[in-house]
Amino acid sequence: MGKDYILEIKGLVTSFNTESGRINAVEDITFKLKKGKSLGLVGESGCGKSVTALSILRLIPKPAGNINSGEVLFKNNDLLKINPDEMHKIRGSKIAMIFQEPMTALNPVHKIGKQITEMLDLHKPEMTKNEKNKKALDLLNKVGIPDPERRLNEYPHQLSGGIRQRVMIAMALSCDPEVLIADEPTTALDVTIQAQILDLIKVLQKENNMSIIFITHDLGVIAQMCEDVVVMYAGKIAEIAPVTELFKNPMHPYTKGLLESIPKLDNIPKTKLNTIKGVVPALNELPKGCRFQNRCPYVMDICKNDPPVFIVKNNHKASCFLLQGKFRNE
Repeated sequence: MGKDYILEIKGLVTSFNTESGRINAVEDITFKLKKGKSLGLVGESGCGKSVTALSILRLIPKPAGNINSGEVLFKNNDLLKINPDEMHKIRGSKIAMIFQEPMTALNPVHKIGKQITEMLDLHKPEMTKNEKNKKALDLLNKVGIPDPERRLNEYPHQLSGGIRQRVMIAMALSCDPEVLIADEPTTALDVTIQAQILDLIKVLQKENNMSIIFITHDLGVIAQMCEDVVVMYAGKIAEIAPVTELFKNPMHPYTKGLLESIPKLDNIPKTKLNTIKGVVPALNELPKGCRFQNRCPYVMDICKNDPPVFIVKNNHKASCFLLQGKFRNE
């Protein structure tokens, strides 16, 4: 892994036991995260974005789930091979996560202040109680929560959605992580609050020189927040590219479909948006070969085989037979 990168995922395969047998929720996931930069994981619900994030932190629920193979290299150390005590020291401290739904991620029976200082109890035991309380207050100030002294003594149900999300960000930042995984941090928030949260994350990233993995289904958020983007579909990577390159020159039919379904300001009023027909197939009902073939407008007979990864240009790769003969295989 080059010195410009802080995290590298190689050939990650994570599976779950189900009534239909063992299925792979993510398969052969490979990407790199640059130091101090943001990478977006984008795709429809059920494509494996959150499972990828949970695999990085080794939070896959056992015994149903299991990380079968691959490497998660954090500063050249494979997190899948270190012992649980070492992982415990990294999780929340060096690599932190903002979970998808703050109302369920926060403990309803503990006050906000206790939940923030609990992180410090785990990772900064050398701090005194007064230092931890001051740090919690400083964090709430840092994430822009009004009247932070009062909020420390309130329960999650007493806070609005936007304030709860800010509390989640404060908790994630409490130990000054080097990598932040943000799993749909603006879901269920109105547009104004969403913009505030995204601006806040960008400011905090610049202040702390954090690297961020940003998980979302919203390509507009990706355009605003990220330098690189990984497009996932049905547990596999469809395309990976710098964000400007992806918007300018999408190569995979799924990426094109996602981009064409975004409303644009210059659209004629009341015109129908483009849609991608069908739905993401269940993981136990995947078609043989390309997983997008049952929804793809360009499907060919060859798509019944697994498509190789084609290199479009530096840092831009896509997995689709339409690129065969135009670009070389990886």
